[in-house]
Amino acid sequence: MSYFKILGFQKEPFSTSPDPEFFYLSKEHEVSLNNILIELRLKRGLSVILGDVGTGKTSLSRKLIQELKQRNDFIFHMILDPSFENEYSLLVSLAKNFEIAGNRIDTSLSVVDLKESLERFLFQKGVSEEKTVVLVIDEAQKLNDASLEALRVLLNYETNEFKLLQLVLLGQLELHSKILSIPNFFDRISFKYTLNPLGFEETKEMIEFRMRQAGYTSSMYLFLDEAIREIHQYTRGYPRQIMMLCHRALKALVLKNKFAVDLRLVRELIEDEVRTGWHRKDLLLQKNSY
Repeated sequence: MSYFKILGFQKEPFSTSPDPEFFYLSKEHEVSLNNILIELRLKRGLSVILGDVGTGKTSLSRKLIQELKQRNDFIFHMILDPSFENEYSLLVSLAKNFEIAGNRIDTSLSVVDLKESLERFLFQKGVSEEKTVVLVIDEAQKLNDASLEALRVLLNYETNEFKLLQLVLLGQLELHSKILSIPNFFDRISFKYTLNPLGFEETKEMIEFRMRQAGYTSSMYLFLDEAIREIHQYTRGYPRQIMMLCHRALKALVLKNKFAVDLRLVRELIEDEVRTGWHRKDLLLQKNSY
């Protein structure tokens, strides 16, 4: 039997897979999601979400896709790894995934041909069919200058009233410097936001939320406040690190036949991680500062 079922869960509560049903909407995630949806409805073009590793950008993108699936007037595609060699490979990818020309792209087409095909597609969907075409790009810091320039050109396709392509970029902090180096791309950003780690109260709420989503109904607290505070301090409030430490804590709870995750248990896990060298150096520095 899985450890989480022994504890009264129906599902694993602290999986790091980006399941929208387990995505805790912190205040910052909620602000960013609501603003992106507003930008998409108004067809304003470009939204950029920045955040350090593990702040929930990918989970946010999955939540956004879930929202778009509920709306019949949206056509959307998501790129998970935008490591395109050049402008041509990006345009071919977009043409295939938006099923332009029946998903069969003539390899003899030039960059100009592909841009013209995409422009016709965007005009047909956006104007004739009154649809909203959305492109979501995760790990957007991997976009090279040629790809960013190609996206800038696509953002130029517009009517007198709205942009024909709605572009959402989610990337690590280095994306900021890339965009700043391209002023005519930066100037097109309609909404920009940076996700920060969670505070203590939101860390506690996220842990409780994920346990409820996983089917935990007992009135007994599995995580004592002192343990949550230690988890928050060690992880600095980064959601992915919180989930990984909570997962290890619940496993240890079962193996040690204890009733609740307390301060001592969490400290033992942290000390073991540090002792064996499987810790992030920046987290250790934070730990040593308090």
